[in-house]
Amino acid sequence: MTSILDIYLLRISVQLRKAAGCSLVLLIVLPFLASPVVGEWSEDTWLTNIIGPERLENGDEFGCHGYEGISISENNWVIEGCKEYLIDSTNASRWGKIPISFGIPGPTVDPLTASQLISSGFRIVGDMLDEPPEGMISAHRNGGSLEKGVADTALFESIDEDSLLSIYWRARIDDLRVREDKDAISWLERQDLWYTTWGEWNLHKSSSENTSLSVIGSEIHSFSESSDGAWSVPGTSLIQFDTDISGVFYANGDQYPVIPTESKKLQIGWRNVAGGILLTQSPGTNIIVQLSETPESVSIEPAITFNGHRNAVTIVGHHTTNLFHWSSDFQESPLTFTWLIERPSEEEIDWTLPVFAVATLIAVPIAVRRVVKSDRIDN
Repeated sequence: MTSILDIYLLRISVQLRKAAGCSLVLLIVLPFLASPVVGEWSEDTWLTNIIGPERLENGDEFGCHGYEGISISENNWVIEGCKEYLIDSTNASRWGKIPISFGIPGPTVDPLTASQLISSGFRIVGDMLDEPPEGMISAHRNGGSLEKGVADTALFESIDEDSLLSIYWRARIDDLRVREDKDAISWLERQDLWYTTWGEWNLHKSSSENTSLSVIGSEIHSFSESSDGAWSVPGTSLIQFDTDISGVFYANGDQYPVIPTESKKLQIGWRNVAGGILLTQSPGTNIIVQLSETPESVSIEPAITFNGHRNAVTIVGHHTTNLFHWSSDFQESPLTFTWLIERPSEEEIDWTLPVFAVATLIAVPIAVRRVVKSDRIDN
């Protein structure tokens, strides 16, 4: 025998089915009406907090790689977008704020993309290009990868003297973690190498070439032209003379610092070499080299590498969406990195379950209200 409660529940279920039409409409419409919880793109907060400042202090550089999953040739807006994202998060280098390096995923760059790169202030592109766009500098991947089982120290050793060794690194491919080659890292740390970055290497060269001398009695004045506004990267000159040196000074008379022979990271200063000195100075400065007597001959030539090192090296972190993941294996290493930053995409949100829950919460009171109202009318 059917109880009164059973009848009441049956009537509610009928009303729920009627309210289901409203729920279905809400299920379809609500995702479009609701404000999204998060944006389409997220941010890597490690650039600003802890890791980013530490990497800058280490001498690293932050360049751009675009937006995760977006082609820069089909969507040129990501070039300027990535630049603004990076500027809002960190300086590009200890030498300057504006990013100047951009990672290109392929061997060619179309003219429109090249024009946008230049107009956004990027100067250096890499690292698998056949030929750089006119007015830009190409950084070539000539050191292979730092991935375990792929790294090749024989390849490292094969590069020409006075050249930059550029090595590929990527810490994550989708959900797969890539392991670094610890033996290759240890080998690099033992070599006669200058630890640098794409931007620092190229602008050091420019500063070195823009240094000139004048001889006044027993003094050599070394003047470095001001930078063009991008970064203020020091340049290095080999200055040779035929007499003894008394000291090196700033223009105001203060002592100029001495660079230790073992120093592997770019800094201003000087050190003795056979027949003269290596002098590294910032753009726009005048450094005075005092000699024991007036020299009969003085010469200057730009030094390709810093501090007389045979070669330079940088590790290039491609598609860097999470600086913590990309750099966590190198916290104790003195190597410097060129991080090509890619703004990460936001994880997609499945609206089905939360919307269905909201629709159900709306439908149940409607059904109960209709049953109660119907009972009142019947009574």
